[in-house]
Amino acid sequence: MSNIIKEIQEALAVLSIPEKAEFFPKFFKTGKGEYGEGDLFLGVKVPDQRSVAKEYYSKISLQDLSVLLSSKYHEHRLTAIFILISKFEKTKDKTVKEEIIQFYLDHLQYVNNWDLVDSSCYKILGRYAFESGKEELLRSLSDSEEMWHKRIAVVGTMYYVKKGSFELTKEFVTKNLKHTHDLMHKANGWLLREMGQKNETELISFLNKHYQEMPRTCLRYAIEKLDEEVRQDYLKGRI
Repeated sequence: MSNIIKEIQEALAVLSIPEKAEFFPKFFKTGKGEYGEGDLFLGVKVPDQRSVAKEYYSKISLQDLSVLLSSKYHEHRLTAIFILISKFEKTKDKTVKEEIIQFYLDHLQYVNNWDLVDSSCYKILGRYAFESGKEELLRSLSDSEEMWHKRIAVVGTMYYVKKGSFELTKEFVTKNLKHTHDLMHKANGWLLREMGQKNETELISFLNKHYQEMPRTCLRYAIEKLDEEVRQDYLKGRI
């Protein structure tokens, strides 16, 4: 193990809070979170992880970063994602950005819980796909049999939503309306809700076509920010 990895691990260990480490497994067991099987927890707060990432992102190579990302400790992996985001955001070199994207895709087996997905694919994969016109990256993940790959594709389209482009979002949500996992329904509904915040007319148009076939969780999240009267109309239409 390289010295830089040891430094990062020691820095995180100093910041660990045993009580918080106990919280995460309980959070998962009660169904409020989703973490990789066998994950261990140090109890390091996210702001502290971001601070460590900010200090070390320019010092660590992608090769060493793969060691941190494959750790059983959740905080090691999330810190690795924060480091990767910093590397992606700070570089202006197109070739380096493509190397980071390939690294991300090559390590998808470690991006398998809420924190790792939400923190990475919007800022890295989604932005890259949008700016480089490579939507096929997201489509290939959306077509995968792996639930987390689909989740990555859905969240990755958030960059499109922020830029006022909704077609890819609607395509992915429609494709996965019949998915068996409630986490996907939540992700789809959350993304539609954000689309409505950007353009309510677009959301209403989509809902009018699909709300009858939407899983309850998806619909509930999608209409969360609409006026109460409008929400009730959609909910009553399901009875």
